[in-house]
Amino acid sequence: MISVELINTGSELLLGATLNTHAQWLARRLSDSGYTVVRQTSIPDTAKAIEEALREALSRVDVVVMTGGLGPTSDDLTRDRVAAMLGLRLLEDAETVRRIEAFFAQRQKPMPARTRVQAMAPEGAEILLNDFGTAPGLAFELVAHPLGSGRSRSFLALLPGPPRELRPMFDRYLMPWLQRRAPLATEWACRTLRTVGLGESMAEEIIEGPLQGLVELGLRIGYCAHVGQVDVRFSREGEGSQQLVEEASRKAGKLLKEWIFGEGTESLEGGVLEALRASGNKLAISESCTGGLLTHRLTNIPGASDVVIAGVVSYANAAKSAILGVPEELIEAHGAVSREVAASMAEGVRHRLGADYGLSITGIAGPGGGTDGKPVGTVFLAIAWQSGTRVIKRFNPYDRLTFKEVTSSQALDLLRRELANIGRDEPSS
Repeated sequence: MISVELINTGSELLLGATLNTHAQWLARRLSDSGYTVVRQTSIPDTAKAIEEALREALSRVDVVVMTGGLGPTSDDLTRDRVAAMLGLRLLEDAETVRRIEAFFAQRQKPMPARTRVQAMAPEGAEILLNDFGTAPGLAFELVAHPLGSGRSRSFLALLPGPPRELRPMFDRYLMPWLQRRAPLATEWACRTLRTVGLGESMAEEIIEGPLQGLVELGLRIGYCAHVGQVDVRFSREGEGSQQLVEEASRKAGKLLKEWIFGEGTESLEGGVLEALRASGNKLAISESCTGGLLTHRLTNIPGASDVVIAGVVSYANAAKSAILGVPEELIEAHGAVSREVAASMAEGVRHRLGADYGLSITGIAGPGGGTDGKPVGTVFLAIAWQSGTRVIKRFNPYDRLTFKEVTSSQALDLLRRELANIGRDEPSS
């Protein structure tokens, strides 16, 4: 086992001003590659905190990954403190200076003189390129160093704080470096099936019995619930792990087939776009209570314009009638949150924009606006295509943001199922 500790620097993390997404993202990347994260620590931007955390971490784990504190401002202390602790000189790296200058020149902005400090690197450190910013990362292999507290060899990586810089740097440069310098001693296999519309307890109930024999052979099964989704993770360490994990994935894949939308880090929206592209169909969207989140999720994927024609946020009743052609009398008779209006919205956006599929959402996000007959959380989703229209009703009694996230996932799943011909013959609920 190769143990890893994550240290996230930044007083803003401890003040609650910034959400620490690094801990989750890095732990997932490392654990899926077979490295064992045993501790996560958040510390303030002070020399004392950095030195204490680093010294303690290197005394107990094989690999330390520290984030933040590599920028050009006065509170970015990580680079200097680490160099001092390791007894290494800071030297200016000419290639990093060139990249920083090019970064500002490309944006036609003046380069602040202080920015050049980011090109200073401890002697002997491996520089990890920053393709989306100015502060490079740094990687060290520490051999019989006093900070290792008796360990013959340990590894230290320093990464910049902004996620848009850290994540590609980790994937492109640090992980390959780590796999070369600190390879796993035994075979490791990991595979994750991603599901939607299924609770983690139900997922476990479905696969627990059929996979019990593999569990007895060392298979580990983990369930990770997200908003509206559940990841089922299979892993094993040791000889024959790849074959065992693949067998588990095959068996679980058959049992959970109806709910699986992808594997690994595949997204629901990405899978839907690929299915639309493969079938040669185009989509138009009309959403009310989700306020454009469904369209946002789809258009976050590069190439979405190939299959997504438009997304209409028909929030007000007048917009539903004027833009989509929903009859005013239909809204008056049934209410904007109804099976009938959802169907008309999907049909209207499909016909008016010339799409193969029309997808609509109308509901009550809350916290107000509910009634005894239609409480907060009530939502209707509809899909219209050449052969007909299907409407489903769901109840999502969550806070407003969670409601939007869950509901948009339900709409994507409705379209996914239609494209895959899953449950098409079932009556609308």
